[in-house]
Amino acid sequence: MLNRFARAFATRLLTPLGRLFLKLGISPDVVTIVGTFGVCFGALVFYPRHEFFWGSLICAVFALSDSLDGVMARLSGRSTKWGAYLDSTLDRVADSAIFGGLVLWYSGGGRTPYLAALALACLILGSVVSYAKARAEGLGMTANVGIAERAERVVVVLAATGLVGLGVPEVLLTVVLALLALASLITVIQRMLEVRRQAFSPA
Repeated sequence: MLNRFARAFATRLLTPLGRLFLKLGISPDVVTIVGTFGVCFGALVFYPRHEFFWGSLICAVFALSDSLDGVMARLSGRSTKWGAYLDSTLDRVADSAIFGGLVLWYSGGGRTPYLAALALACLILGSVVSYAKARAEGLGMTANVGIAERAERVVVVLAATGLVGLGVPEVLLTVVLALLALASLITVIQRMLEVRRQAFSPA
């Protein structure tokens, strides 16, 4: 639900910017790549130094490219399989950088092993959530089920991390990471069961 409404709002907000970029000769692929580098920079440079607020702010700004490139592709009428593939692949890189930055801090200077473990669980399970869907589609099936879509995971973790950077007790991030890990695990199971149902259903 969040994913649907957020995308509708982002489309209205980003359409003027998308038109401007197209007039300047900037392609959707460039926006996708720059956005991914921006998220990686914010997460992997600021999070390991415990600058959670600024890291989350930078990540949030560049994460908008995930909607902007799609808006630009639709405006230009050049939506391609390559663009969809590039966007989906680099989304995984950006997501991993966000949780990886938290792992680096809490396994290093933050010295909080259980938070490092929770962030690592979110990183691993989030990747499996995406793989479970992609592999199903590669086999000619679908796995469009689950309670932990990418948009929700990214919004929640960036918001919680940014708030901790502003002084909110760290227990907030602990709860959020634990819930995200659990939700991701449930989503993996849901997708596996859905693919199993399709695989064994009568032709």
